[in-house]
Amino acid sequence: QVRLVESGGGLVQAGDSLRLSCAVSGINFRVNAMGWYRQAPGKQRELVAIITYRDSTTYADSVKGRFTISRDNAKNTVYLQMNSLKPEDTAVYYCNYGLRPMGSWGQGTQVTVSS
Repeated sequence: QVRLVESGGGLVQAGDSLRLSCAVSGINFRVNAMGWYRQAPGKQRELVAIITYRDSTTYADSVKGRFTISRDNAKNTVYLQMNSLKPEDTAVYYCNYGLRPMGSWGQGTQVTVSS
């Protein structure tokens, strides 16, 4: 059974930083791409960043230069370092595995950025 547990969200001010974590179990983590996604109120879920098993990364244009995705294969955990946060980054953040989301969505972690 695949389990994705996101954490690290919170309420911050514009310009602040947060580091999200996603603990993964039930898959062979080291051979899977991992992605972070977000869903803002009234909007569709969108891709934020992906990291392949070879540590190749891809980012949404809206977060390039501000967010960094990384992974720790020893801990089966993927991270999202978010710097220079903006109010438009406010959303529930989710992780998933695969180049396209393959698992059921977890509960996510809320990120709220005040102006």
